[in-house]
Amino acid sequence: MQYIIGSWYRKDELAKRSCIFHASNAFGTMFSGYLMAAVHNLSEVYGFRGWQWLFIVDTFISLPIAISGFYLLPDLPEITTAWYFTPEDVAIAQKRMELEGRANRSPFTWAKVERIFTSWHIYLLTALYIFFNNGTGAGAVGFQLWLKEQGYSIPYINTIPTITAAISVVTTLLYAWSSDTIFRGARWPPIVFSGFINIFINICLTVWNIPDGLKWACFLMHGFGGGISGLLFAWAHEICAGDNEERALVTASMNEFAYVIQAWLPLLIWQQVEAPSYPKGYPTMIGVAVALIATSFIIRHLHHKERRRNVISVVAVE
Repeated sequence: MQYIIGSWYRKDELAKRSCIFHASNAFGTMFSGYLMAAVHNLSEVYGFRGWQWLFIVDTFISLPIAISGFYLLPDLPEITTAWYFTPEDVAIAQKRMELEGRANRSPFTWAKVERIFTSWHIYLLTALYIFFNNGTGAGAVGFQLWLKEQGYSIPYINTIPTITAAISVVTTLLYAWSSDTIFRGARWPPIVFSGFINIFINICLTVWNIPDGLKWACFLMHGFGGGISGLLFAWAHEICAGDNEERALVTASMNEFAYVIQAWLPLLIWQQVEAPSYPKGYPTMIGVAVALIATSFIIRHLHHKERRRNVISVVAVE
């Protein structure tokens, strides 16, 4: 999806559209909390347990979306056959990307593959997304286990953490609009800001023995760290704009390796027997947040250096 989004929108539009797409993930998290609270009351209805009803309801939600995607996703401007676009719409979309400097598809060659895998783009942008995706703490689960320890009922345990998701929706949109306006297209300031917020949160939760009010604030403020996903992809689209195949591989690599790490890292640092204080988890998150900030500054430096070199090359040719 991110690759398709990056194939249709200009730089001044990309962060907003990308972040709106990712805000839907936070909306989904909110809805899941309310849904889990509701299906808890369906236990033993027609012989199904509450958790079984959750899978049944999720199927009825997901299946139409999966089918509609086949008919609604537009592919790329250069090859789209979407029924809702006129030829004039397609021509405008193609011209927009041409003016933006967003490259069309071209064949893979050994020279292209070598250029992609000897560039810093694929490695640092992938690392940046890994640090983001694995650096938002224990998430709703940690919050829920703490609420359970405090004696809250199951409906409250499922619904209270949705406040964090609501904060994530708001911060996602704020990051997008501030990046395009206040920061004039720069992506790194909101990313670095969210990293510092994560450092503060995880230092407090590492200490653990803090006032309950501060603990509440920390769990809710996790929503500040989850709002930068769209900006990271927008930044990758801009950095890799000159090579369509590189852009496709980089965005795929960012998403894929982030979840490869997420498949095993929680088994080491978010063990349920250590909940809810997680003596290994929260200190690790401090290091991940520091790495996120450091990688952002390195990418910013290398991207500026790359753009200056490209400008000099263009001037030399002219």
